[in-house]
Amino acid sequence: MIRILIIEDEEYIADYINLALSKAGYDCECIHDGQAAADAIEQKRYDLILLDIMLPEINGYELMEYIKEFHTPVIFITAKTRLEDKVKGLKLGADDYITKPFEMAELTARVESVLRRYHKGKSRITIADMEIDIDSRTVKKAGQKVELTMKEMELLLLFVRNQNIALYRDRIYEEVWGGEYDGQSRTVDLHVQRLKKKLGLETSIITVRKIGYRLEVDE
Repeated sequence: MIRILIIEDEEYIADYINLALSKAGYDCECIHDGQAAADAIEQKRYDLILLDIMLPEINGYELMEYIKEFHTPVIFITAKTRLEDKVKGLKLGADDYITKPFEMAELTARVESVLRRYHKGKSRITIADMEIDIDSRTVKKAGQKVELTMKEMELLLLFVRNQNIALYRDRIYEEVWGGEYDGQSRTVDLHVQRLKKKLGLETSIITVRKIGYRLEVDE
């Protein structure tokens, strides 16, 4: 299993990231100060580190210098939005830089992108009785292959990566279709209904009134 170290001093943010990435199938650990993080990195092996900059004891820039010795990929996650901060982080050797606040779907996508670059990417997601092969874009339900269109697959992955989170229709449309939702189109609703029927998710994909949908699955 892919092991991810989350170094973030704001515990509620660390817990939020931990919950979402754990739901996506990653093994996560949270540490809230730079010194404890340096100790953990020396003692354990991680596949990816998510690193805040403004940390107690040792800040993220200083910690990045230490991490480089272990050749572990790093994504900075920070409230520092200035271009010079981003440039500094990338020049120090970070693989990506994402600013707060962020959407969990974006962070998950960036995590997957960096892991693929290091040939560590998760290619399979198992949830309840479904098995999703990301590389081959195939899905099995209770061992039986289910044919999905490209958009249905993207929609399923969006729900799986955001379990128990209510997704607004405009966000779903933007993530899957790449355009701006006009508030009138039935495209999202029709695709959700088809996906629910194909995978037997009628009771798992919940309609959230005036918002959109939420995936709830008993693991």
